[in-house]
Amino acid sequence: MALGSASALAEKADRDKPLNIEADSLVHDELKQISVFKGRAVLTKGTMVIRGERIEVRQDPDGYQFVHILPESNKRAFFRQKREGVDEFMEAEGLRIDYDGRSDQVTLNEQAEVRRYRGAVLADQMSGKRIVYNNLSDVFTIDGQKAGEAGKSFGTRVRATLAPRNTTADKK
Repeated sequence: MALGSASALAEKADRDKPLNIEADSLVHDELKQISVFKGRAVLTKGTMVIRGERIEVRQDPDGYQFVHILPESNKRAFFRQKREGVDEFMEAEGLRIDYDGRSDQVTLNEQAEVRRYRGAVLADQMSGKRIVYNNLSDVFTIDGQKAGEAGKSFGTRVRATLAPRNTTADKK
C-alpha cells in the first residue's frame, strides 16, 4: 500500500551513462553474467552514487543491468542523485538497495529514508519501510509497515518533514 508519493525529477542524462564500480574485491561469472563486488563498494552512474559493503550486478541478455547493494554491518546502504535542472540532490538510505536498469528504478528496503537537499540545506525528509524511486515516471513512493509488524525500528507509519518552498524564487 503506497502511503506517500512526491515528484523526484532525477537527472535524465544519467539513464544513458555506464555503471562504474570500485571495491576491494571482485568475483565475476562470465557464463551467468554476474559480478560481485565486496569491500567499501561504490557504484556511480552519471550523478547517481550508491555505496555499500557488497554490490552484485547481473546483466540480462538485452544488456540491462540489475544491481543489489548491501551495507556494512550496523549501517545502511547509501544512494544520492542530482535532480534535473535545479541545485537539488536526493539522498536515501536503506538496509538493501535494488537498482533495476530496465525500468530505471531504485528501491530502498528496510529502515528506508529519503532526503531532499536544496543546495547544501536539508529541505525534506521522509522515512518508511520501503521507498521506490522511479526515474522514468519522476515519482517516488513510500510504504509503511504492514499490520502486525508493530514494534520494529521505524514504527508503522510513513514519516515526513516537508519544508515550504520560497514561492517568489520558484516563479523566477
